[in-house]
Amino acid sequence: MPFAATPDPPYTAVIFSSVRRGGDADGYLDTARRMEELAAEQPGYLGIESARDAGLGISVSYWADEAAARAWKGVAEHLVAQQRGRTEWYADYRVRVATVSRDYGMA
Repeated sequence: MPFAATPDPPYTAVIFSSVRRGGDADGYLDTARRMEELAAEQPGYLGIESARDAGLGISVSYWADEAAARAWKGVAEHLVAQQRGRTEWYADYRVRVATVSRDYGMA
């Protein structure tokens, strides 16, 4: 999976860490795919990187600024998915919002 194409900092990162309850209860994977598609349609969306191993999942979505990230949190279809996550899919989760001030790598 390639890295998200992000601009020069600063920009906002929303880090979503989760522990699933198990199984694909009522379309979890379909909903996760739909949320990625829907997020990509939002103003200020820059990309996403996700990984899951041994029960722990981490997804980092990147946004032009905190206002864009906050607006995504309030999108109606995303609100429904959040509620299902709390009641059906996650044993635990944590959301962290950060400003990226440096961005570098091998390339």
